[in-house]
Amino acid sequence: MSLKEKIVFITGASSGIGAATALAFASQGVRLLLAARRAGKLAQVASLALERGAATVHSIDLDVRDHRAVQNAIDTLPPEWAQIDVLVNNAGLSRGLDKLYMGKIEDWDEMIDTNIKGLLYVTRAVVPGMVVRGRGHVVNLGSTAGEFTYPGGAVYCASKAAERAINDGLRQDLLGTPVRVTSVDPGMVETDFSLVRFRGDAERAAKVYKGVTPLTPEDVADAILWAVSRPAHVNIARVSLTSVDQANSLLFHRKP
Repeated sequence: MSLKEKIVFITGASSGIGAATALAFASQGVRLLLAARRAGKLAQVASLALERGAATVHSIDLDVRDHRAVQNAIDTLPPEWAQIDVLVNNAGLSRGLDKLYMGKIEDWDEMIDTNIKGLLYVTRAVVPGMVVRGRGHVVNLGSTAGEFTYPGGAVYCASKAAERAINDGLRQDLLGTPVRVTSVDPGMVETDFSLVRFRGDAERAAKVYKGVTPLTPEDVADAILWAVSRPAHVNIARVSLTSVDQANSLLFHRKP
């Protein structure tokens, strides 16, 4: 299915999987609607996207945790950007690796507000328009962590289990419409994920990937693009992907 000139809205687009997804779609000649909190980094992604072939780019400084800001951002889009064809709910993060009974409340709030409530806010703002127009595709970023909980990751894993339920529930609620819904669930991906989790501790973050060949953001972006570009009658419900060094969120092969 040709994506040329389609409007693709990506949240958390300033780095990692979001940025790679923007560039992957740019190569298809789409119109990119990019949102993130870090305006400077988002501007860099927008510039690269234009170089890669995006028809045009419109950027939004947005924190998905603020439901009023999310709704206002969608409601006030210029008319030429209002008819979103593809939504990639990518914004998300993890904080800390504490035992649950020692966890920091502020870390829990940030993960739940971003990974669950932010996902809901953006979906609620965008999908009604897709239903009215009779076209659209929602891609939600899940994780293998949504299937298997790992020590120290209970709240993050719960947030991704919630994504899985929301994704499947949305697909059920859209039955009878042409709007498609896909969850893309990667395992370990080498991005700023661990750096964010450990609040900038680069040494600790580097240990996460030691001895393992992880996925790259481009690997995940490729899966997203593949799912979206299937024929209009085909809905890819879920894509689960890991590197060959990972079996699930608990089992890794680490080379010496």
